[in-house]
Amino acid sequence: MNNDKLVLGGHEFNSRFILGSGKYSLNLIEAAIRDAGAEIITLAVRRANTKDGENILDFIPKNVTLLPNTSGARNAKEAIRIARLARELGCGNFVKVEIMRDSKYLLPDNQETIIATETLANDGFVVLPYMYPDLHVARDLVSAGAAAVMPLASPIGSNKGLATKDFIQILIDEIDLPIIVDAGIGKPSQACEAMEMGAAAVMANTALATAGDLPLMAAAFRQAIEAGRKAYLSGLGRVLTRGASASDPLTGFLHD
Repeated sequence: MNNDKLVLGGHEFNSRFILGSGKYSLNLIEAAIRDAGAEIITLAVRRANTKDGENILDFIPKNVTLLPNTSGARNAKEAIRIARLARELGCGNFVKVEIMRDSKYLLPDNQETIIATETLANDGFVVLPYMYPDLHVARDLVSAGAAAVMPLASPIGSNKGLATKDFIQILIDEIDLPIIVDAGIGKPSQACEAMEMGAAAVMANTALATAGDLPLMAAAFRQAIEAGRKAYLSGLGRVLTRGASASDPLTGFLHD
């Protein structure tokens, strides 16, 4: 397990839990990072572009990799501008591309995401695009230079869990990039299931931010993700479609 690294754009990470920060109060972010064991945290650029008040960057440990997102972008042009602004602000070369024109369901615009991904990858960014799980789109994102693919599990902020499970599994099976399950994961058990499927990592935000005890929930997610990864690497046991199989070889003795 010590050699089991998450690799994104040539960078290695020990943790497979990516922490969202959009809904936390600033004084809880450091505790959440600590208890989650997270090495990557998302950052909305609008929370880091002013020093008039509290700045989120002041609450994130220096050893944590920032993953600025393009939240608020409605097309590729806006996403590209936000990503470049984040880099100018000192947030590094990682970027999570989020492009949404739909204000009701907040579903990503896959086609605009492909365009933004290609431009930003050519511009030297490590691009992690948020997308609706579609195999053909995922293949286009690979060709565009994405470092990973981030399919939604269910609508953002819904805590509904793995509503798109079957489609995420297709991506895990067919795409030769890390698949990071993002959006809608509401419980540690759901994060564990995603990891058991073979996901490379899980991102969560609302599930922690709306929990009664955020640091405790962060720790629960950390343990669930680690457990799911170990289960996947171990090779899950087979499932019988019919009947049963005795777990104790002496069971038959009772019938002699």
